[in-house]
Formats: sequence, C-alpha cells, structure tokens
Amino acid sequence: MKTNLGATRVRRRRRAGDPMGEYDRLPAFLRQWLSRAALPWSPASCRRIWRAAEAEGASAADVLARLDRAERRAMRKDRQEPV
Repeated sequence: MKTNLGATRVRRRRRAGDPMGEYDRLPAFLRQWLSRAALPWSPASCRRIWRAAEAEGASAADVLARLDRAERRAMRKDRQEPV
C-alpha cells in the first residue's frame, strides 16, 4: 500500500511541538482529508488553510476543495523540480 510518505522530492522538516496532538484537535473532516492526502501534510499547514478559508466564510466542502487545489499545486511543483 502506497502511503503519503512515498517517493516525493518535497522537503521533510522536523516539527517542534506535538504534531499528533495538533492532528487530534483538527475537525473530523480535516483529519479524514489528511489521512487520504497524497503528500505528507502537517496539521499546522492544514489548519492554516482551513482558518483562512473559514475567515472568508467558506463551507467545509470549500475548505476541502481548497486543500485539494493546494495539494495539486504542490504535486505539480514536485514533478517540475530536478531530481
């Protein structure tokens, strides 16, 4: 089974704090999205996108669409960088 930690050139960074605690504090729909994400997203990145969308009055479906677009952009960038 391929996971979100598969072959990617996206730089991995060590995180300060408690990433699992941050994950647990996310709403269920964001935790589900993170569990299915193609790239290794941090809970903080996901929360930042969610809060920005929420401030604009976006629904949960809009937030998920925004996360999908951000992931597609990151994947396109990953494919364009030289190995």
